[in-house]
Amino acid sequence: MIKMTVFLGNPTKEYAKTRHNAGFIAADTLFPNLSWQVKFHSAYAKEGSMIYLKPMTYMNLSGTAVSEAASFFKIKSDEILIVHDDLELPLGCAKYQQGGGLQGHNGLRDIKQRLGNDNFYRFRIGIGRPVHKDVRLYVTSDFTKDEAVILSQLLTKAKDTFIFPPLSAQTINI
Repeated sequence: MIKMTVFLGNPTKEYAKTRHNAGFIAADTLFPNLSWQVKFHSAYAKEGSMIYLKPMTYMNLSGTAVSEAASFFKIKSDEILIVHDDLELPLGCAKYQQGGGLQGHNGLRDIKQRLGNDNFYRFRIGIGRPVHKDVRLYVTSDFTKDEAVILSQLLTKAKDTFIFPPLSAQTINI
């Protein structure tokens, strides 16, 4: 059972509309009425028994915030859902899974290192892989207007078509 949902992104306005902030964008789209406060190096909210976290440590150090909150609330790694951008999925596609390869995602790598394993669940939001661009520049660049529309449609479908967090693995496409 998922007890904590973590949305990955970078905290400053400079990154607000970037591909790497797909997790933060998902938090704001899926849960627009959460009342966020600062704790655990994060924006933190609680609704019912669910803990929501937006680490403010920047993407590559997300494990600090996740491990602090997990330790405080005594949450095991397999009770955590991480919502993040994913280069390996095309834009307009999202996938739930537990564990699996980290595909070079430094935020996930840091979380795995801090928790000691990668048994956490993931909601992978496809951003596509650039053909001829530097990956670092690509993930930190803004979604185009058309891409932002596709992301919005995907998140709306995710919100409307199943329980969040999920009861089982599934893929969503628009």
